[in-house]
Amino acid sequence: MSTTRELRAEVEVDAPVERVWEVVTDTYVLVRSSPELVAMTPLLPGGFRKGQQYIGWNRRKLVAWPTRNVVIEFEPNKRVAWDTKTSGARWAFELQPTQTGTRLVQRRSVPGKLNPIGQIFAAMLLGGGPNHADELETALGTTLESIKAIAEA
Repeated sequence: MSTTRELRAEVEVDAPVERVWEVVTDTYVLVRSSPELVAMTPLLPGGFRKGQQYIGWNRRKLVAWPTRNVVIEFEPNKRVAWDTKTSGARWAFELQPTQTGTRLVQRRSVPGKLNPIGQIFAAMLLGGGPNHADELETALGTTLESIKAIAEA
């Protein structure tokens, strides 16, 4: 499968959109919920917002690496997205109210091209780009299930 294919997962959360938004925009929850992300360090004051920049600290088995991320969309209770400048990937959470709570979707797309340095890094240290994309796709579901459990608690 392609490294640049859109990765997508969704879950129904038995909680109102406002509660799910609160959880999704809590960087500590994102770190705790992700199988690969181990920390998010803000580079600017002002919290999680459009224009904020983060260093994402990631780990897969014995390999650890930083990424530079910029929040490009921040529409409360609807959508938050950030570009990972290091790889060329875009990550997004989308929220939609339902009759019983919230539909939460997480996406990883590649709107342009993957960064060549990221491609080499994935090929040499992460088992190849397509393999890493497969792992990330599985991780989306894991992340959403964790967010769901926290939002519903």
